[in-house]
Amino acid sequence: MPKAMQYTKGSVIYFEGDHDDRIFIMQQGSVLLTSTDIESGLPVAEQVKSGEFFGVKSAFGHFGREETATALVPTIAVTLTVQEFEHLFSNNKQLIMKMLRVFSNQLRQIHKKTESILNNIAEDQQTGMLAVAKCFTDDEAYRSACDIYIKFLKRYPNATNKEEVAKLYSEAKMRNDRALAHARTKETIESIDPEDNSLKVFSLPAFERFAKQYEPGEVIISEYEPGDSFYLIQSGKVQLVKLVNGSLKNLDILKPGEFFGEMAILDNSARSATCMASGPVKCLEFNKENFELLITGNPQIALVLLKLFCKRIYDQKRRFRILCIKDLQARLADVFLMLDEMNPTLNPNEKTRKFHVTMADIAHWAGLSAEVTRDEINKLVEKRKIEVYDGYMIVTNIVDMKRTYETRVNPNR
Repeated sequence: MPKAMQYTKGSVIYFEGDHDDRIFIMQQGSVLLTSTDIESGLPVAEQVKSGEFFGVKSAFGHFGREETATALVPTIAVTLTVQEFEHLFSNNKQLIMKMLRVFSNQLRQIHKKTESILNNIAEDQQTGMLAVAKCFTDDEAYRSACDIYIKFLKRYPNATNKEEVAKLYSEAKMRNDRALAHARTKETIESIDPEDNSLKVFSLPAFERFAKQYEPGEVIISEYEPGDSFYLIQSGKVQLVKLVNGSLKNLDILKPGEFFGEMAILDNSARSATCMASGPVKCLEFNKENFELLITGNPQIALVLLKLFCKRIYDQKRRFRILCIKDLQARLADVFLMLDEMNPTLNPNEKTRKFHVTMADIAHWAGLSAEVTRDEINKLVEKRKIEVYDGYMIVTNIVDMKRTYETRVNPNR
């Protein structure tokens, strides 16, 4: 049962870094949330008003608190477990939409900060789509380039350069047809795992009208195009790539049960990444018109989206924190610490770690060029802190790696 808790003036409700699965609703009084800005290192403060929630993201994501919560005056706050919050959340349409939009905006803001620190200058939507298509062409991914040219021509039928784009499409299609003639694959769509609980609700016949199938390499959504639909993967895998300073960078691979494209639906923004089928894929496609009706009529979807936002906000902040580290050795050390957090060992006493990553993966996470990454990794190899092999790297002592990070980030500590 939800419980009302009383706090005296100056009481700390929880500290930054605490692991605590409670969610709070301000009932009376005032609470100040304080944290440190990742980029500037300056303190950040936000006051919680009556009726507002706090502590949601860390409770849902099961990670440490992002801020310290302090009662400014005698305060009463109602505490809920995650399960109690889910029950309340699923029966309140206004709350559902408000929280999804708030979290979507938070994720968008951290995306913008990441783009800024990487000096990735945003293109206008038309120029951006064509830049993505060009990168696919340069990478000889002609099928994907064709898909984006088609999307462009459908989105912008009156564009002044439509004839040029049509010609680029024809050239890419010719090259794609030629490639297919040399190597045709016969793959079938994987069936949905009936034991996957996250997909059971979407296996009902009512959802089948939303089903779409995609071939290997087919672009489902293109970076920079307007966002008017979002997707749930039923089978297969979806590759996320992003245009970064003139080249495409792999961001993630999504699996059955995961959503993508939902952020643009909530804040009416352009797509922030290209999503393409990695092998045969089956998705459920929901458009902007039925989005609100869909999630308010199906609380399970809203809860999945809320948890997804919590995780993505945390993951994006974690990566942004790495990019803000000036010392390159400390930055690389923190990349390995992040990988360790993402892949916890079953034996906490084991100090050696094996990560299935390449030099290109490390460069991506660290936001460094391939050359700089190679030079800095070699320094760690010379110090016998890591070993580099084809397709994987070994950190010889993760505790020592953490010490390297801490001493370089806080040399006077």
